[in-house]
Amino acid sequence: MNKAITNRKDWKLDNTEVVTYSNCSDVFLYGNLIARIGETWIELFDGGWQTVTTKSRLNAILAEHGCPGEYVFQKDFKWFVSYDGSTIPFFSGMRLA
Repeated sequence: MNKAITNRKDWKLDNTEVVTYSNCSDVFLYGNLIARIGETWIELFDGGWQTVTTKSRLNAILAEHGCPGEYVFQKDFKWFVSYDGSTIPFFSGMRLA
């Protein structure tokens, strides 16, 4: 998945798909958009499902394409994002730059 994003190539394996456009890549899990990666930003989505698998894919994307220390985590059944040294509530469509 991350290699396809880096190389700006379309890719699909099992339940995960990367669709590349001229200036960004979309990542789908079970057909639901979970991330959009541009040259200087990443948008995160939950695809309607805040699952362990969705969180795992988002964290893999952030580890490879985000800034150091960015990750999604769950506390008391709610999602949060560690971003720029702060903890912020997760919301679908949030943009990290």
